[in-house]
Amino acid sequence: MKPEEFLDELDRKVGERLAHIGAVARAAEPASGVGIPALLATALKKELEATEEAALWLTTETDVEVKLALARQCGDEARHYRLIAERLRALGVDPAAIPAKFGPPTPMFGYLKGLGSTVERVAAGQFTREALAKVHNQAFIDYCESQGDAETARLYRDVIQPDEGHHHEMGRRLLARLAVTEESQALARAAAMRTLEIAEELQEIARLKMGICRAPGC
Repeated sequence: MKPEEFLDELDRKVGERLAHIGAVARAAEPASGVGIPALLATALKKELEATEEAALWLTTETDVEVKLALARQCGDEARHYRLIAERLRALGVDPAAIPAKFGPPTPMFGYLKGLGSTVERVAAGQFTREALAKVHNQAFIDYCESQGDAETARLYRDVIQPDEGHHHEMGRRLLARLAVTEESQALARAAAMRTLEIAEELQEIARLKMGICRAPGC
């Protein structure tokens, strides 16, 4: 399959799964007592794991273009963490106390950390996970606006979402160069689909166990 044909197929498959994930996210409301500060607190862990993931891959990557893309992503995710922490302070929450409650790494982090090839990492991390973040962020933006929190909505809509979109498009451009053989395309496809499977599992666990819906990030 030609790279452009493969990317069209991957766009379609990922898009279908993301549409379902987005619909599920929008269909429910957070449980009583789970408001915007609590949802932002969950985003801190996601941003930190995204930063660590990019940093870990950066240390072993040999493709210079991918290495530089990871460096950009690492910086962006760390900046998102700081911006969310600042917003939590404005909402009366001390972000310094939140990392102590993070617990063990998420299954998403464990899966992504274990990916060994460049094409898998780009497909799962930048191409798919960042597209997933955009879907979750939009559901969160809509929730913030429904709750009258225009400032948090603005932070995500005007600052964080454009970064996530850039990461996704960066991943797509890299895949056009990396996923050129049947083997590399199979690896990329499997990594993208497994990332979405884990996301769906985590979304359902968060809803059932903690009443967390509409949470931003991936």
